[in-house]
Amino acid sequence: MKIRTLGRHVREGVKNLGRNGWMSFASISAVAITLLILGVFFILAMNVNYFAQSVEKQVEIRVFLDVLATKENVQQVEENIKAIPKVASVTFIPKDEGLKQFKESLGEKAYLFEGLEKDNPLPDAFVVKTTQPQDTSAVAAQIKKLEFVNNLNYGEGTVEKLFAVTGAVRNVGIAFIIGLGFTAMFLIANTIKLTIVARRREIEIMKLVGATNWFIRWPFFVEGLLMGIAGALIPTIMLAVGYYYLLDAIHSSFEASQLFKLLPLFPLVNQVALALLAIGAFIGIWGSLVSVRRFLRV
Repeated sequence: MKIRTLGRHVREGVKNLGRNGWMSFASISAVAITLLILGVFFILAMNVNYFAQSVEKQVEIRVFLDVLATKENVQQVEENIKAIPKVASVTFIPKDEGLKQFKESLGEKAYLFEGLEKDNPLPDAFVVKTTQPQDTSAVAAQIKKLEFVNNLNYGEGTVEKLFAVTGAVRNVGIAFIIGLGFTAMFLIANTIKLTIVARRREIEIMKLVGATNWFIRWPFFVEGLLMGIAGALIPTIMLAVGYYYLLDAIHSSFEASQLFKLLPLFPLVNQVALALLAIGAFIGIWGSLVSVRRFLRV
């Protein structure tokens, strides 16, 4: 296609938006409202997934060694743990450090355990992280079999329930987003079809005077693309501004900031913007081309 011809199609597509002002406004509004709803649930799903990942990352295995284990035994246990597949990191916690952490966790009641430094009853320990949180149970079972491992703790039973819940939340979120996405596609496409149907006589006349199918399609292609992008830009700006003020309100309150851990503004806004613009552009083009096709059979 020649540059001049392409320029003509672009100009005609832009002019058509103005010529059919109310219908174009209705289509852009339908795109904006539908994508706004989709964007809200998209942000919600991403933050729920972020919260689930944050919780899963806190899962760790605390391995307590036999109090009679020597330094050589401790080193051997560490090497054996590192050799286990799917182990990401192993951190040694000597018993003195373990007592210090224990007292810090008690807060004001730490004074009850003063004087234990000389006769520390706690054993040396390791904190083990797995490559994937879901591997925790399997890795813990292998560590438990090692010599000089007296006990270990990773929240057995609770961890499995946690992973089941977070997995279910993710699956429900994905299913809901997909369902809402398809609903948005058909709702927006049908609205754009009404815009094209109102101009069916124009298409039929162009076809009768000898215009090729693609010569007729291109202006509608451009028009649908512009409507989709315009309809996506509006909710993108609204969501960005709204999310900014939501983060500001949460961060201004210490209690809320501790309770709600949300994704930062960037790159979340960039990801949502790209998703909405891609969906809006695709639906605009698809709705226009599908609607025009039925009137090209003259």
